[in-house]
Amino acid sequence: MNAAVVVFPGSNCDHDCETAPRRSAGWTTVAAWHKDAELPAGTEAVILPGGFSYGDYLRCGAIAAMSPIMAAVKRFAEKGGPVAGVCNGFQILCESGLLPGTLLRNRDLAFICSDVFIKVESTGSSATRGLSAGEVLSIPIAHGDGNYFADEATLDRLEKNGQVIFRYCDPKGSLSAVSNPNGSQRSIAGISNEKGNVIGMMPHPDRASERVLGSADGVRIWEAVARSAARA
Repeated sequence: MNAAVVVFPGSNCDHDCETAPRRSAGWTTVAAWHKDAELPAGTEAVILPGGFSYGDYLRCGAIAAMSPIMAAVKRFAEKGGPVAGVCNGFQILCESGLLPGTLLRNRDLAFICSDVFIKVESTGSSATRGLSAGEVLSIPIAHGDGNYFADEATLDRLEKNGQVIFRYCDPKGSLSAVSNPNGSQRSIAGISNEKGNVIGMMPHPDRASERVLGSADGVRIWEAVARSAARA
């Protein structure tokens, strides 16, 4: 499994996203610079990591979405290749039009860094293939702009198509305002495109890939992406 981890100025989870799937799932990972015109040869999956690309100026991910490599990422996605955006990577995918909606400031206007629980809603995406609907994962968040927002028509379409892949929940899988850390509409923690090969999520599987970190549930996601890449 060969994955390209795209590095933007201000990325700070690129090494995490290179190391975590390599150590926990046996991937081969390589960094791809944002000014590159093409993805590395042999790329089977793409990860857009967390961080503060371009200092989060304008809107989070807005400048990174115009980086030269994003044209190559779009071509890769159009061919069915799995693309995973984590935190800032999710924001970049929304700003580039690869995913619908946007990420607003957290409900309480404060940066949040904590362990959270997310429930698997759909198993048809590259990040959830092989998982079970309803199962709960423990994966941390670290963001100031993670409040997912879209108009009601878009939200209804996401629900109908099974594009909501993760929701914030409590340890038993129940949804509430208390278990929704940032105020995301419908407790959404992650979504996919209609094909299911492009996914964005605010929680960090790269920070939950070894039990010594408190959870290894992130490995389930790397394994799902690898399964999807094998089918692409």
